Amino acid sequence: MLIRWMEKVLTSQKKEEPSNIRTQHSESINGSLDNNLNTITKAFEYSPDFVVREFMQPDTKTASLAVCYMQGLTDPSLLVELMDNVIQMVNSNTLFEESEQPVDALMKKGLSSGGIQSLDTFFLVYEAILTGHVVIFMEGVQTVMSVAISGGARRSVEEPTSQTVVRGPKEGFTEEISTNITLVRRKLRTPDLKFEKHTIGKYTQTSVVLAYIQGIAKPEIIEEVTRRLKAIDTDSILESGYIEEFIQDAPITPFPTLINTERPDTVAGSLLDGQFAILVDGTPFALIAPVNFFNFFHAPEDYYQRYDISTFLRALRLICFLVSLLLPSTYIALTTFQQEMIPTTLLINLAAQREGVPFPALIEALLMEVTFEVIREAGVRMPRAIGPAISIVGALVIGQAAVEAGLVSGAMVIVVSFTAISNFAFPYISMATAIRLMRFLFMVMAGTLGLFGILAGAIPLLCHLVSLKSFGMDYLTPYSPYYKSNMKDVILRVPWWAMKSRPNETADSTNITRQAAHQYPSGSDNIIDRINDSEPGQ
Repeated sequence: MLIRWMEKVLTSQKKEEPSNIRTQHSESINGSLDNNLNTITKAFEYSPDFVVREFMQPDTKTASLAVCYMQGLTDPSLLVELMDNVIQMVNSNTLFEESEQPVDALMKKGLSSGGIQSLDTFFLVYEAILTGHVVIFMEGVQTVMSVAISGGARRSVEEPTSQTVVRGPKEGFTEEISTNITLVRRKLRTPDLKFEKHTIGKYTQTSVVLAYIQGIAKPEIIEEVTRRLKAIDTDSILESGYIEEFIQDAPITPFPTLINTERPDTVAGSLLDGQFAILVDGTPFALIAPVNFFNFFHAPEDYYQRYDISTFLRALRLICFLVSLLLPSTYIALTTFQQEMIPTTLLINLAAQREGVPFPALIEALLMEVTFEVIREAGVRMPRAIGPAISIVGALVIGQAAVEAGLVSGAMVIVVSFTAISNFAFPYISMATAIRLMRFLFMVMAGTLGLFGILAGAIPLLCHLVSLKSFGMDYLTPYSPYYKSNMKDVILRVPWWAMKSRPNETADSTNITRQAAHQYPSGSDNIIDRINDSEPGQ
């Protein structure tokens, strides 16, 4: 009933015409400096960080030019340089020569900054000021000059905290979108790398940038994501999670259909495979799509070490997926309904441990799982200096005390602990969270119907995964539907010289080739003969 109600709500929302949420104050700039300053100071009436500086014309001793900016959003050194240039031009009267318009003189002679724009409405003026630009009003001029000198306090580029690697780049995204664009640009030095900017949010006016490589990404996918971004009509965008919920294909599912990452190398590698990325100002996490289920088990480090080690680790992560999802429910089903499937010696030990436990296996498992979830959440919210210590000590102390008090068995503590450890093996926390939610459902099914309950839950789950899509791409591709050519980078990771082409489901068919067809390891065949030939005296 809940799912039907949500689908009905979503359907009704789709039928509604999106309202044009755009900030008011779209009137045009007029030629009166006093009127323009009155309008803008009224708009920022209760903003102590808003600064207006008026400059007098030497001949008439009247205000002829005004500079407006938001203190803290501009670079102090560039602001001082800009002010010096403006004062010199005002004192020398070069702005008011009859042979040239003041705006042209200001652009050609007075300003050395490259980011100069001409604005004609107050809406654009407000947007420029709130993004760290300096705007210049002039008497008798119906346009405003905007100079990009954004700066202020910002976090420097640091190592990612949620996706660390042993081998690979150590730089991660920051909250500054211009810095993030630069980090991606340094990885992909090609003019085909495109960044499309969108401004979303009535009050936040958040900059959202769509990144893709022209000629590799499918045009129809780029058109679709552009349409979805333009359809977002909301008050605020404070993090990329807002965008993810607005543009995802399946809103009613615990499984993620977009990858979020704070690594520029992951974004660059995804763009080279034909995917697109979405960068949001104010957050270090970028979104990547379209993706499939197996992309969430690929770590960035898989592409920086040997292919055999990477293949082993990917297989290990899939085993951890099964363990994290089904181990508690399997233990509940075997100890409650199918005891004959347990070896006799092990069954006797388990029965001896559970002799004094007053709860059935399902309640016992739910009690331990909820306790561990509380400890995990508390460890995240605690101060960083004591969080890990409290989490470890709390788990050990509570687990040991629960066993000694006879509330749970020792075997259940082992099962829950190994399940929790397996859940940490996933490279992306979004997939780990989805599995944590599904684990409780399988535990209830196993506690009521045994192994049949697990099977009864696994079949609908598999059907649900098959039905999911990510921007038109099937979630279980390349297995459903089957793409033989894309099997080289799913569970098995073949060597780089064997990956001749990009994935068919994401890359444009006109540019599917990744490298030369005759590419192979240069030292794989006659290396001994080449070494002998290169030795002197032979």
